[in-house]
Amino acid sequence: MKNPIEHLNKVFDSRIRLGIMGSLMVNAEVNFNELKELIAVTDGNLASHLKTLEENGFIKVQKGFVGRKTNTTYSVTKAGEKAFKLHLDALEQMIKSIG
Repeated sequence: MKNPIEHLNKVFDSRIRLGIMGSLMVNAEVNFNELKELIAVTDGNLASHLKTLEENGFIKVQKGFVGRKTNTTYSVTKAGEKAFKLHLDALEQMIKSIG
């Protein structure tokens, strides 16, 4: 990787989106309330960041019901997994080049 900064993905600049992706990379799927707790953000803040990730094709949204309550779960798409791994690799290369 010649210049790792070229491989950083602007979508992952936000600490909240990094947190969402990190959570989804280690869990097959996570529901809205679990993500909200894991990342410690407000409903509106989380929803807007989830929308950005969904619009970029990085996460998949599934709406369903648990009993009579709606339950929305999120999971990483193949494209999201690839993009996030590239982003993390670029960060790692940048860190290594500094030291």
